[in-house]
Amino acid sequence: MTHSIDAVWTTTSPYLKRFDQPLLDRLSKHKTIAQWQYQQTADEPSSLSTAVGLLHEYIQNFDHPIHLMGHGTGGLVSLMYARQCPQNVRSLTILGVGASATLDWMAHYYFHLQFMPSNRRQILTQLIPDLFGEQNSTVTCYLSRLLEKEMMVSPSPHSLFQRYSLPPSGVSMPLFVCGSKNDPVVDSQALKEWQRWMKGCDRIWQCKSGYHFFHCFHPQPIAEQILDFWQIKSEPPIPSETWDVCSV
Repeated sequence: MTHSIDAVWTTTSPYLKRFDQPLLDRLSKHKTIAQWQYQQTADEPSSLSTAVGLLHEYIQNFDHPIHLMGHGTGGLVSLMYARQCPQNVRSLTILGVGASATLDWMAHYYFHLQFMPSNRRQILTQLIPDLFGEQNSTVTCYLSRLLEKEMMVSPSPHSLFQRYSLPPSGVSMPLFVCGSKNDPVVDSQALKEWQRWMKGCDRIWQCKSGYHFFHCFHPQPIAEQILDFWQIKSEPPIPSETWDVCSV
């Protein structure tokens, strides 16, 4: 019953998707939200184009444009899809995604790895305050193990030897960019750079706190902002004459 779906939340994080749930629970009280997940095996190469292609296979079954959402790399996949298939997207909401959209927590990890003579677990442990705020030792250990598992199956294109980038630009449909003022991964300046491509109906909004996974800690005000944004009256985007869902 795809005609009854209002919005699709895109995630590429099988081990971190639990942090999306507080926000989705609040949104689902007002709208019908579908959750789409991409998960690759540990033996597959990281492939954003594969994720975008599979997302297209899912969304093309809808008989109407949908609100598309995502956080982090899931937000990046949503952004790439919205640029390639604007006729299928009513609005785009991305959380923790800067104008340099490929900058994610794994890029943050590899940056630290270059300058810190530590093993993976030690660096991930040191990143916990940046991603979730200060936690006790038990929670820190639990979160660092989740991050380590996530690195094995994430389509994030970064590695110690390569940083992937995507030319910054806007989108044709209404765009809502949400972040946190104390997120060191996607900071205020990274969000502010979106202003170069903002249209009259587009919005940037920041939580006062919450770090990189701010939508887990402050789901209610974010849900209110998203629901208000969805009230925007806009014509569906003009379909692209040509597009290639695999060209990324």
